[in-house]
Amino acid sequence: MEGVLHVLPAHVEELLRRVVVDPPTTCLVIDTFFVWPATLARKHGVPYVSFWTEPALIFNLYYHMDLLAKHGHFKCKEPRKDTITYIPGVPSIEPSELMSYLQETDTTSVVHRIIFKAFDEARAADYVLCNTVEELEPSTIAALRADKPFYAVGPIFPAGFSRSAVATSMWAESDCSRWLSSQPPSSVLYISFGSYAHVTKHELHEIAAGVLAAGVRFLWVLRPDVVSSDDPDPLPEGFAAAAAGRGLVVPWCCQVEVLSHLAVGGFLTHCGWNSVLESVWAGVPMLCFPLLTDQITNRRLVVREWRAGVSVGDRGAVVADEVRARIEAVMGGGEEGVGVREQVRKLRGTLEAAVAPGGSSRRNFDEFVDVLKRRCGGDGQ
Repeated sequence: MEGVLHVLPAHVEELLRRVVVDPPTTCLVIDTFFVWPATLARKHGVPYVSFWTEPALIFNLYYHMDLLAKHGHFKCKEPRKDTITYIPGVPSIEPSELMSYLQETDTTSVVHRIIFKAFDEARAADYVLCNTVEELEPSTIAALRADKPFYAVGPIFPAGFSRSAVATSMWAESDCSRWLSSQPPSSVLYISFGSYAHVTKHELHEIAAGVLAAGVRFLWVLRPDVVSSDDPDPLPEGFAAAAAGRGLVVPWCCQVEVLSHLAVGGFLTHCGWNSVLESVWAGVPMLCFPLLTDQITNRRLVVREWRAGVSVGDRGAVVADEVRARIEAVMGGGEEGVGVREQVRKLRGTLEAAVAPGGSSRRNFDEFVDVLKRRCGGDGQ
């Protein structure tokens, strides 16, 4: 990671020096977490567009790290535990709902240095494009927009996303469609914890026990290294035999296709932002088990603000009985399950409307392009 701070900028500047000449570069659109874009943009006389791939709430909290530190909720040995009520656009948030890096007391790590430098650069951005939807985070977006041009242009999916999903995983895809097609509608719990984060063996065993106790059909994407690269078979002994006939465990699959399948009725997820958006787009309620970084705060959005899912392990260590109860709540026919399914259907409509002609994300993106053209003296080309 040190290379992001010290090595990559020089290589990018050399590349930029070659591409800004002919045809001339209009602007730099660069991921917010890079630590050099504003400096390079100023040097070459072009606007810097910060591209934020997570929700606006996460951007807003990082953007106001100075306030968190000033009030004693961050960058101190014993951070305050009371409710945070002073972040613009965020009426209240608990310290336990902050991103994991804002909950750590040691802020000298390379990751923290990258975050601090990245948001120094972001404050100098001319524009921000964010992979969220105006209607999902109106107060946060309004607060950010009061400080700089901030455009909610999500959900950002590949072309043809809703019609023909394309697998892009770094592992070989397993074909689950035949098995899913043999299951009743909305009967399958899809389980996946993403491509990066790890869980402990104890957590995995508690989740496995809860899944078995709930008695639901399930499709579980279990990365070979989800616990450790030294433990390629982390499930408890006897799990496969106990789940025979109602469960399928695979190393990977095309998540978009799985979530879009009529057989899937719930998603036990780590709450990565892409997974959240894909689940909402497919109309699938979530059981939220965040592991690190933004996932903790994403859960707050899903559970507390949107009511499109339930929490798993939100009061400390995850236990099998809680997993069972949460699965039954979401997958069953009770009031809570009906409520989250109805809410996620409404959110799906919000996302679809945002990217439709005349929708908020379409309008925001068109406005961004028009503003950029006027600034650069463009002629519409």
